[in-house]
Amino acid sequence: MQQPKLFMLMLGGRPPGRNTEQHDMFFGIGETMKDLVPAIKTFWPEAKNNLHVDAWREVNFVDGYAVKVVPRQQSESINVEGPDKLFFLNLGGYKPGEFDEFHYKMLVVAPDMADATTQARRSAFYKHTGFKGAASHIDDKYGVDVDDMQLVKEMLPEEIKQQYSILLSPITELPEDEIHLGYFQLHKL
Repeated sequence: MQQPKLFMLMLGGRPPGRNTEQHDMFFGIGETMKDLVPAIKTFWPEAKNNLHVDAWREVNFVDGYAVKVVPRQQSESINVEGPDKLFFLNLGGYKPGEFDEFHYKMLVVAPDMADATTQARRSAFYKHTGFKGAASHIDDKYGVDVDDMQLVKEMLPEEIKQQYSILLSPITELPEDEIHLGYFQLHKL
Protein backbone atom coordinates (compact mmCIF):
# COMPACT_ATOMS: atom_id res chain seq x y z
CA MET A 1 0.00 0.00 0.00
CA GLN A 2 1.31 3.44 -0.98
CA GLN A 3 1.33 6.55 1.21
CA PRO A 4 -1.82 8.66 0.60
CA LYS A 5 -1.12 12.09 -0.89
CA LEU A 6 -2.82 15.47 -1.11
CA PHE A 7 -3.67 16.41 -4.69
CA MET A 8 -4.61 19.85 -6.04
CA LEU A 9 -6.49 19.78 -9.33
CA MET A 10 -7.92 22.39 -11.67
CA LEU A 11 -10.99 20.82 -13.20
CA GLY A 12 -12.49 21.95 -16.47
CA GLY A 13 -15.83 21.31 -18.05
CA ARG A 14 -18.68 22.89 -19.95
CA PRO A 15 -21.86 22.28 -18.01
CA PRO A 16 -25.14 22.46 -19.95
CA GLY A 17 -26.24 26.03 -20.59
CA ARG A 18 -22.72 27.50 -20.53
CA ASN A 19 -21.05 29.05 -23.59
CA THR A 20 -17.45 28.50 -22.54
CA GLU A 21 -15.44 26.05 -20.51
CA GLN A 22 -15.66 26.65 -16.75
CA HIS A 23 -13.03 25.81 -14.13
CA ASP A 24 -13.02 24.92 -10.47
CA MET A 25 -10.43 23.76 -7.96
CA PHE A 26 -10.56 20.37 -6.29
CA PHE A 27 -8.47 19.00 -3.44
CA GLY A 28 -8.44 15.28 -2.78
CA ILE A 29 -6.50 12.60 -0.96
CA GLY A 30 -5.58 9.26 -2.49
CA GLU A 31 -2.68 7.01 -3.33
CA THR A 32 -3.01 7.91 -7.03
CA MET A 33 -4.95 10.38 -9.17
CA LYS A 34 -7.19 7.54 -10.34
CA ASP A 35 -8.40 7.12 -6.74
CA LEU A 36 -9.94 10.62 -6.96
CA VAL A 37 -12.16 10.05 -10.01
CA PRO A 38 -15.37 9.06 -8.14
CA ALA A 39 -15.02 12.06 -5.80
CA ILE A 40 -14.33 14.40 -8.76
CA LYS A 41 -17.52 13.26 -10.51
CA THR A 42 -19.51 13.75 -7.31
CA PHE A 43 -17.93 17.20 -6.79
CA TRP A 44 -19.06 18.55 -10.19
CA PRO A 45 -21.93 16.41 -11.50
CA GLU A 46 -23.24 19.15 -13.85
CA ALA A 47 -20.14 18.88 -16.07
CA LYS A 48 -21.03 15.25 -16.83
CA ASN A 49 -19.03 13.63 -19.64
CA ASN A 50 -16.88 16.64 -20.56
CA LEU A 51 -15.37 16.98 -17.08
CA HIS A 52 -11.59 16.79 -17.25
CA VAL A 53 -8.42 17.87 -15.41
CA ASP A 54 -6.52 20.83 -16.90
CA ALA A 55 -3.76 20.97 -14.28
CA TRP A 56 -2.76 18.97 -11.24
CA ARG A 57 -0.16 18.83 -8.56
CA GLU A 58 0.73 16.31 -5.91
CA VAL A 59 1.22 18.65 -2.93
CA ASN A 60 4.42 17.63 -1.13
CA PHE A 61 6.29 20.90 -0.45
CA VAL A 62 5.12 24.47 0.19
CA ASP A 63 7.00 27.47 1.63
CA GLY A 64 9.67 25.51 3.53
CA TYR A 65 7.32 22.78 4.71
CA ALA A 66 6.83 19.15 3.77
CA VAL A 67 3.13 18.34 3.38
CA LYS A 68 2.13 14.83 4.45
CA VAL A 69 -1.18 13.07 4.74
CA VAL A 70 -1.47 10.99 7.89
CA PRO A 71 -4.24 8.71 9.13
CA ARG A 72 -6.58 10.58 11.45
CA GLN A 73 -5.85 8.15 14.31
CA GLN A 74 -2.12 8.89 13.98
CA SER A 75 -2.78 12.65 13.90
CA GLU A 76 -4.49 12.42 17.29
CA SER A 77 -1.21 11.18 18.82
CA ILE A 78 0.93 13.94 17.22
CA ASN A 79 0.26 17.66 17.08
CA VAL A 80 -0.87 18.38 13.52
CA GLU A 81 -2.26 21.76 14.58
CA GLY A 82 0.94 23.82 14.51
CA PRO A 83 1.01 27.61 14.26
CA ASP A 84 1.19 27.56 10.45
CA LYS A 85 -1.56 26.44 8.10
CA LEU A 86 -1.75 25.64 4.39
CA PHE A 87 -3.83 28.12 2.35
CA PHE A 88 -5.08 28.13 -1.22
CA LEU A 89 -5.56 31.56 -2.80
CA ASN A 90 -7.02 32.40 -6.19
CA LEU A 91 -5.68 35.74 -7.46
CA GLY A 92 -7.40 37.64 -10.26
CA GLY A 93 -5.96 40.38 -12.44
CA TYR A 94 -6.21 42.25 -15.71
CA LYS A 95 -3.99 43.42 -18.57
CA PRO A 96 -4.77 46.55 -20.60
CA GLY A 97 -6.46 45.71 -23.91
CA GLU A 98 -7.09 42.06 -22.97
CA PHE A 99 -10.75 41.06 -22.75
CA ASP A 100 -10.19 38.60 -19.93
CA GLU A 101 -9.60 38.17 -16.24
CA PHE A 102 -6.39 36.27 -15.61
CA HIS A 103 -5.98 34.00 -12.59
CA TYR A 104 -3.11 32.69 -10.56
CA LYS A 105 -3.61 29.92 -8.05
CA MET A 106 -1.17 29.62 -5.18
CA LEU A 107 -0.56 27.67 -2.02
CA VAL A 108 1.06 29.44 0.92
CA VAL A 109 1.91 28.46 4.47
CA ALA A 110 1.01 31.15 6.98
CA PRO A 111 -0.31 31.45 10.54
CA ASP A 112 -3.56 33.11 9.39
CA MET A 113 -5.46 34.45 6.40
CA ALA A 114 -4.12 37.99 6.91
CA ASP A 115 -0.53 36.78 6.55
CA ALA A 116 -1.45 34.55 3.60
CA THR A 117 -3.04 37.57 1.90
CA THR A 118 0.11 39.63 2.55
CA GLN A 119 2.20 36.90 0.90
CA ALA A 120 -0.15 36.86 -2.10
CA ARG A 121 0.20 40.62 -2.50
CA ARG A 122 3.98 40.17 -2.72
CA SER A 123 3.67 37.78 -5.68
CA ALA A 124 4.79 38.86 -9.15
CA PHE A 125 1.29 38.14 -10.47
CA TYR A 126 -0.34 40.48 -7.98
CA LYS A 127 2.19 43.24 -8.67
CA HIS A 128 2.10 43.01 -12.46
CA THR A 129 -1.43 41.96 -13.39
CA GLY A 130 -3.55 45.00 -12.83
CA PHE A 131 -3.68 48.70 -13.56
CA LYS A 132 -5.58 51.82 -12.47
CA GLY A 133 -9.29 51.02 -12.53
CA ALA A 134 -8.68 47.27 -12.77
CA ALA A 135 -6.52 46.30 -9.82
CA SER A 136 -5.30 42.81 -9.02
CA HIS A 137 -7.38 41.19 -6.32
CA ILE A 138 -7.93 37.99 -4.38
CA ASP A 139 -11.01 36.33 -5.86
CA ASP A 140 -11.57 33.57 -3.38
CA LYS A 141 -9.96 32.64 -0.12
CA TYR A 142 -10.01 28.98 0.82
CA GLY A 143 -8.33 27.61 3.89
CA VAL A 144 -6.73 24.32 3.12
CA ASP A 145 -6.23 23.55 6.81
CA VAL A 146 -7.35 26.61 8.76
CA ASP A 147 -9.56 26.92 11.82
CA ASP A 148 -12.68 29.08 11.35
CA MET A 149 -12.24 28.94 7.59
CA GLN A 150 -12.79 26.21 5.07
CA LEU A 151 -10.70 23.30 6.34
CA VAL A 152 -9.30 20.77 3.91
CA LYS A 153 -11.48 18.15 5.58
CA GLU A 154 -14.47 20.33 4.67
CA MET A 155 -13.34 20.31 1.04
CA LEU A 156 -13.00 16.53 0.89
CA PRO A 157 -15.60 13.79 0.62
CA GLU A 158 -17.03 12.83 4.02
CA GLU A 159 -15.33 9.41 4.17
CA ILE A 160 -11.93 11.00 3.47
CA LYS A 161 -12.48 13.65 6.16
CA GLN A 162 -12.87 10.90 8.71
CA GLN A 163 -9.73 9.06 7.58
CA TYR A 164 -6.96 11.67 7.13
CA SER A 165 -5.24 14.80 8.48
CA ILE A 166 -2.54 17.02 6.97
CA LEU A 167 0.81 17.35 8.71
CA LEU A 168 3.14 20.30 7.95
CA SER A 169 6.80 19.74 8.88
CA PRO A 170 9.60 22.30 8.41
CA ILE A 171 12.17 21.18 5.87
CA THR A 172 15.48 22.79 4.92
CA GLU A 173 15.86 21.49 1.37
CA LEU A 174 12.73 22.34 -0.52
CA PRO A 175 12.27 20.69 -3.88
CA GLU A 176 9.43 22.05 -5.98
CA ASP A 177 6.35 20.00 -6.70
CA GLU A 178 5.93 19.06 -10.33
CA ILE A 179 2.98 20.81 -11.98
CA HIS A 180 1.25 18.79 -14.69
CA LEU A 181 -0.52 20.78 -17.40
CA GLY A 182 -2.67 19.58 -20.27
CA TYR A 183 -6.00 17.99 -20.98
CA PHE A 184 -6.38 14.89 -18.84
CA GLN A 185 -9.57 12.91 -19.42
CA LEU A 186 -10.87 11.20 -16.29
CA HIS A 187 -11.24 7.80 -17.93
CA LYS A 188 -7.53 7.87 -18.87
CA LEU A 189 -6.18 8.61 -15.39
